Amino acid sequence: MTPARLTLALAAGVGYARRMRYRTFTEHDYDALQALDLDVQRAHTPTFDTLAERERAGRLHTSLPALKFYERSEHSFVAEEDGTLHGFIFAQSVWQGDRPIVLVRTLSVHPDAPTGVSEALLHATVKSAYDTAVYEVHYPVTPELRAAAAAESAVLTGAYAVTHLGTRAQTAPGERLADQNPLGETD
Repeated sequence: MTPARLTLALAAGVGYARRMRYRTFTEHDYDALQALDLDVQRAHTPTFDTLAERERAGRLHTSLPALKFYERSEHSFVAEEDGTLHGFIFAQSVWQGDRPIVLVRTLSVHPDAPTGVSEALLHATVKSAYDTAVYEVHYPVTPELRAAAAAESAVLTGAYAVTHLGTRAQTAPGERLADQNPLGETD
């Protein structure tokens, strides 16, 4: 599907930001993607700039090798309005046993982005999966993706957990399961 067709298809969707364009990204977007990623990290973690350099690098999703990889994935998109990027989704096709699936690695949306950007980015990835005859899209259900998952009629089969190794274990973002009591309630 061409970027223009995808823009029209997504703009027709209920609840999606109307003037936003959802498209695959190119090398020309790398600087803007890296700036957006940094803005989102700083918004989510106000102390981001005080973290160790290795920890900051580990939290960013837009290293040059990552951008080159996801640019070729066919399932990664940006949300753009009037030349400004408001969000991105990085996903890839992988084999799950006997069939391919699309695995969403990350979805990042600027805190000031218009309503509906998360849902539309996920929809772009779901549409690209369907267009390539891949019939499952897997993604972690984060607070940002919960509404988008509902809009895509997703089935919740659990949630992803991530084990961070080494020094990242002390400063990694997210809810620590070890801090919960056996009933899953936080103290």
